[in-house]
Amino acid sequence: MDVHIMKDKAMIIAYVTLFIGIGLLAFTFISAYIFLINNPSITGSSDIIDVFGSSLAPLIGASIRIMYLGVMGWIGSGLMTRGVQLVTQLKRLDRPEFRPRPPPFIKAVEPIRAQETQTDKA
Repeated sequence: MDVHIMKDKAMIIAYVTLFIGIGLLAFTFISAYIFLINNPSITGSSDIIDVFGSSLAPLIGASIRIMYLGVMGWIGSGLMTRGVQLVTQLKRLDRPEFRPRPPPFIKAVEPIRAQETQTDKA
């Protein structure tokens, strides 16, 4: 009975890992979509210092968001991959044809000696 409970717990952990990974990936794509539909405007000015100051702040903010989305997507895909591996491995072990069978009892056999030929007797 304990083995069955452990298999159920392992399957629950596998599915939780899978769904957390899928959730993180979905959140990453939704965040990226919202980020892309926003229209950041870069203001223009006659002074080059004002142009760099006003245009670098949105670029730095965008770079930070892109790195954040990349890390989130990487973690989400890693969790999803591990979840899929766990689920497939646990389902493969539940099938009876993949369970390891104990080796059958093999009894020792006496080696067969070669018979003497006619030429050896002469």
